[in-house]
Amino acid sequence: MIKKELDDIDKFFYAKIDDKIKLSKTRNKITHTDFLYETEIKKVEKYLKQKRIDTYILSGGYEEAERKSLIFYPEKLTKDIVLCNLNNIFSVIRINIPNNLKGKYSHKDFLGGIMKLGVSREKVGDIILDESGADILIFKDNELYFSENLKLLTRFRKADITIQDIKNVKKKMMKFEDIQIIISSMRLDSFVSEIAKTSRSKACELIEEGRVLVNHEDVFKASKDIKISDIITIRGKGKYIVDSFIRNTRNDRLVVKVKKYA
Repeated sequence: MIKKELDDIDKFFYAKIDDKIKLSKTRNKITHTDFLYETEIKKVEKYLKQKRIDTYILSGGYEEAERKSLIFYPEKLTKDIVLCNLNNIFSVIRINIPNNLKGKYSHKDFLGGIMKLGVSREKVGDIILDESGADILIFKDNELYFSENLKLLTRFRKADITIQDIKNVKKKMMKFEDIQIIISSMRLDSFVSEIAKTSRSKACELIEEGRVLVNHEDVFKASKDIKISDIITIRGKGKYIVDSFIRNTRNDRLVVKVKKYA
C-alpha cells in the first residue's frame, strides 16, 4: 500500500472520529468507536491533541489491553466516572473448552470462530488465552449475540460459554520468543532484512509500501535509526521489541537480541 492510499484511509478514519465527537456533544451522551489497532491509537491521540479535545478516554476494558476503543464523554461527566462505568460499555465472553482440548486451541482458533459468525474484527477486542480457553473482550450490546451463536459452532459445541463482567477478565500473560540477529547498522532496513529473512532491497520495498511500523507508527524511511526498546511491526511477519545490544562481531557487525511477540 503506497503512502497516498494510506492518506485516503486516514481521511475516512478521522471523519468517523469527528462524527463520534459531534454525537457526544450534541446529544450529551457517551459515544465510542470500534476497537482500534495500536497504529490507529497513535494516530488518534495526535489528532485529538491537535483539535484540543480532552473529553475522552482510551480503553479496551482492562488496564493492559492492546486493542482499545476511543470513548468520548460530555463535559458534565468526568474521566473517573467513565472509568468506573466501563462495565456498561464492555463485556467478556469466556470460553472454557473441554479437558481433552485444553492447551490445543490457539488465538487463531478463537478468532477464526468469531469471524465465522460474520462479525468484523473491529467489534472484537483482545483475546486472552490460557490453557482452559479464552476471554474475549467485546462491546456489551453484542454480548447475547456472541454467547448464543458461538455455541452453534462445531469447535465450541462442547465448550462452556458464559458472559463475564469485565472486572473478572483473566490476567494477560505476554509471551515472547528471544531471537539473536546480526546487523550491519541500527538502520530500520537492516533490522527488517534480518527479522523478515529477506534481502536488504526487499526490506526497503516493505518499508516504502507502508508495511513496517516503529512504535506503532507508519515509517517510510529505510534509514530511520532504531533504538533499544523500540517496537518494530512488520505486517504479515509479526511484532518485535529491540531488547538489547549483545556485542560486536570481529568484522564490526552488531549482535542484537530482539523479542518476538508469541
